[in-house]
Amino acid sequence: MSHSVPNRNWSYPTAIKFGVGRIAELADHCKGAGIARPLLVTDRALAALPITAQALDVLAAAGLGRALFSGVDANPTEANMVEGIAAYKAGNHDGIIAFGGGSALDLGKMVALMAHQRADLSVWDLEDIDDWYTRADASKIAPVIAVPTTAGTGSEVGRAGVLTNSATHKKKIIFHPGLMPKVTICDPALTVGMPRFITAGTGMDALAHCLEAYCSPFYHPMSQGIALEGMRLVFENLPVVYAEPGNLDARAHMMSAAAMGAVAFQKGLGAIHSLSHPIGAVYNTHHGTTNAVVMPMVLDMNRPAIEDRIERAAAYLGIKGGFDGFRAAVMELRTTLAIPANLTALGVTNPDLNTLTEMALEDPSCGGNPVAMTRENTRALFEACL
Repeated sequence: MSHSVPNRNWSYPTAIKFGVGRIAELADHCKGAGIARPLLVTDRALAALPITAQALDVLAAAGLGRALFSGVDANPTEANMVEGIAAYKAGNHDGIIAFGGGSALDLGKMVALMAHQRADLSVWDLEDIDDWYTRADASKIAPVIAVPTTAGTGSEVGRAGVLTNSATHKKKIIFHPGLMPKVTICDPALTVGMPRFITAGTGMDALAHCLEAYCSPFYHPMSQGIALEGMRLVFENLPVVYAEPGNLDARAHMMSAAAMGAVAFQKGLGAIHSLSHPIGAVYNTHHGTTNAVVMPMVLDMNRPAIEDRIERAAAYLGIKGGFDGFRAAVMELRTTLAIPANLTALGVTNPDLNTLTEMALEDPSCGGNPVAMTRENTRALFEACL
């Protein structure tokens, strides 16, 4: 019997506690995960906000302390990680609450991963390549509880974190199965206070994850279905939360879409991410906003390979006009959200295109692009984005 269906390894996410007000359960979930002395890792901006105080109040009331580390940059680096590990060890902590946007979630995971590994193991030895993750001692990874406060990266349901090497300005994806949070609390009320440009950028990140997963050529029908419904939720709800920040129903749908995007991209990412990773690392741009800027240009490049597939998506999404209609809907969404027209408008001036092209081709995301990425078409794509 001959067959053409490939062997694949699939993994699906963690326990998700979804709903308004569920941050009140934080201490219970810590105890359930065996965490008695949690360190809450967040970014500097969030550290000062009432939602963070609320989370710390819940912990303190249950006798779990109010330990906070907030030394997280927008594109977190190994220097942030070293500082976080020092705080973790100094407080004799036994678990991490990763609280915030993608940066805080990723850095919290990196502290949990590296705090108690042997001294000669570098975080860069655990890049998402082959089975490099087996170099780490899985039994030494601290338990993580993830609490997203943005609706974008989906890092709360992922087994990896993105870390920028401050010396080389390269973003690396650090992977270990043990990084999957034990519990994720998705409380849409926590996303209400996001600045509008963050609501826009993170929402477009969720769309990019769903879109790239949907278009990637690999075999993963479960991700395919999740990506399609995730796109629908973004198109219908992102304009609503941008216009009405306090709309909790739309906020909840966006929070679902973010988690769905990250589940879906197990199927693969593509050129949107392989361009935005180097740009973010070199120019310190917002990741989701950068994805939104390059999205139409990547659609154009991939059109020959994805036109039929996008036509089917457009029909499901209620968008008329097939591929062109879908592209127009992306452009309209960008306009609604005040996304910059191109990379120049985003602040990328006089770029070294040769270096950026090499970095994009090195990025693991490029392997999932429906059109094989070469030096020629990747450089041409950067030029089209300027």
